Amino acid sequence: MNERCLLIGDIGGTNARFALATPDRPGFHGVLELQCEDFASADDAIGHYLAVTKAETPDAVCLAAAGPVIDETVKITNNHWDISAADTRKDFGIDAVRLLNDFTAIAYSIPLLTKAEVCSIGPDDRQSLPKENFDVAILGPGTGLGVAGLCRRGNTLVPITGEGGHVGFAPETALQVEILKVLRDRFDRVSAERVIAGSGLENIHRALRIIRGESGPRLSAAQIFAERGPGNLADEAVDVFFELLGQVAGDVALTLGAVDGVYIAGGIAKRYPELLEKSRFRRAFEGKGRRRALMEQTPTRLITYDQPGLLGAAYCVLELSS
Repeated sequence: MNERCLLIGDIGGTNARFALATPDRPGFHGVLELQCEDFASADDAIGHYLAVTKAETPDAVCLAAAGPVIDETVKITNNHWDISAADTRKDFGIDAVRLLNDFTAIAYSIPLLTKAEVCSIGPDDRQSLPKENFDVAILGPGTGLGVAGLCRRGNTLVPITGEGGHVGFAPETALQVEILKVLRDRFDRVSAERVIAGSGLENIHRALRIIRGESGPRLSAAQIFAERGPGNLADEAVDVFFELLGQVAGDVALTLGAVDGVYIAGGIAKRYPELLEKSRFRRAFEGKGRRRALMEQTPTRLITYDQPGLLGAAYCVLELSS
């Protein structure tokens, strides 16, 4: 009897990663990363993946995507794809198809991560999550800003799914107020994602140039990180970026009651862990006035595992196909 073919995907604003889930435990293999702009739709990308890997028609599909899931559809926030579970069922002739928000998938991965697959940001925290009940939050800057929560109550995992990256940007320093003033001239509404994402770092850098009266070409997020130097504008932009990440991480922790930890995901933080550790991230996270004592006790952890979204999708596709 052939082994079940369980297809999973983690689809962001720029890249789409596909893999085959292990049929007897949460795991996966055969990862292939594709550029979303190279394909007209998610199903076209899936077809390409199946052809390249010579995989069979899937028995079940679970796709994590960067956007809200509404009536089994996802309109990707930062690219041209609209994903429909009904279309995927029709295109591949299968019934078992599930769509998840990408940060809901990452949330499902949290209990599966080992101590070696996360690292503490701030006070060294080596404790495991409680086995019975816990409350955690997850957020991460990439192409956009994803936010989610996860609760365990006994044997039940309950994800908290939302669009927290699109809450309003609330400045807490005089410089942040100036940055907001600059960005309001460009955007009708300035959300947290406008300053905490790859494009957000670019927005911060551009705003600082205007504030400082400097000129120069517009730089990408990667160029800003590469141009960092003692006291220069790129260094200041990165410092403000991580400070804002800490502020919003603290806001999310308070909102969700995430006393057991806040997990930082996304490619940007994972690429620059030392900068994150040395930045004002933790100070901003703890700086919540009358709730400072609570924040000082709340751990913050960077996810170093390579593909937490796929791991969470692998967990969910097992439930879907059982």
